[in-house]
Amino acid sequence: MTASDVPEISIVIPIHDEEPILHAAVVDLRERLREVSPTWEILLCENGSSDRTRQIASALAAKYPEVISFSIPVPNYGQALRLGILNATGQVVVCEEIDLCDVDFHMRALEHLRTGQADMVLGSKLLAGASDERPYLRHLASRCYSEVLRWAFGLRATDTHGLKAFRRALLLPIIERCVVDRDVFASELVIRAERAHIRIKELPVRVIEKRRPSINLLSRMPRVAFNLLRLSRSLKSTDR
Repeated sequence: MTASDVPEISIVIPIHDEEPILHAAVVDLRERLREVSPTWEILLCENGSSDRTRQIASALAAKYPEVISFSIPVPNYGQALRLGILNATGQVVVCEEIDLCDVDFHMRALEHLRTGQADMVLGSKLLAGASDERPYLRHLASRCYSEVLRWAFGLRATDTHGLKAFRRALLLPIIERCVVDRDVFASELVIRAERAHIRIKELPVRVIEKRRPSINLLSRMPRVAFNLLRLSRSLKSTDR
């Protein structure tokens, strides 16, 4: 691959049981990305789906050369996200959610990255000016989780789970040091980026629930607690 072949942007999207919305979301995203950058790729990171998500992703990749799909056998958001980032070739990685595909965030984030105002941009649904239109319980869970991260790890950002854009080369060494996966991987990435003094900018975003979560909120809690404990131990050993 020559320098001219490298896309400016890699859109990394973990997908799990997204059969009802996947095809339309990717087709729409492809059309709107033309407004964002002349060169881009979309990586669909399927993980442990029980419906036709994997087959649809493969069909999209076969039809569109800028769409890439791969699968892992178990539901694991963090592992899928990490592998997507590692397999991306773009100068900038945008971590997306299939039910968001927020091109407005892409454009605002790229402006900060292109002009050197930041090296990592976070889309926050909890920042002043944001609009979180999900059910109240999910909004409350996000606020409580961020408070836990602030108390336990000194997090300064308001939100770690969701939209992100960053310079891939700068963040790769941090990603390689991450030790947890599943839901907490995205949080660990931001926490470690803060501790490495990466220049981070948060932007308010609007979040609308287009479909019910594919994994129950309550079923996540024991696993999240376990991974936060693992992360705490890892960071303490690093700080010694």
